[in-house]
Amino acid sequence: MTKKLERSNDRVIAGVCSGIAEYLDFDPVAVRLGYAFLTLAACFSGVLFYIVAWIVMPEKNRLEQF
Repeated sequence: MTKKLERSNDRVIAGVCSGIAEYLDFDPVAVRLGYAFLTLAACFSGVLFYIVAWIVMPEKNRLEQF
C-alpha cells in the first residue's frame, strides 16, 4: 500500500500538520511545534502555506479510520 499525503482526522484546525506527520511517520506535536517555529521565524508566511495546504491536500476518507 502506498502512502498518500492527506489531511488527518486527528486535527486541531484543519489536519494539515497531522497529515504531514502521518505521512512522514513523525509525532504530530513535533510537526506542529516545528511549523509554529518556522512560521514565527519567517514573519508569518507559514500562514499562507497552511491555507494553501488546506485547500490542496485532500481530506482523509472517514471510512478508512474504522
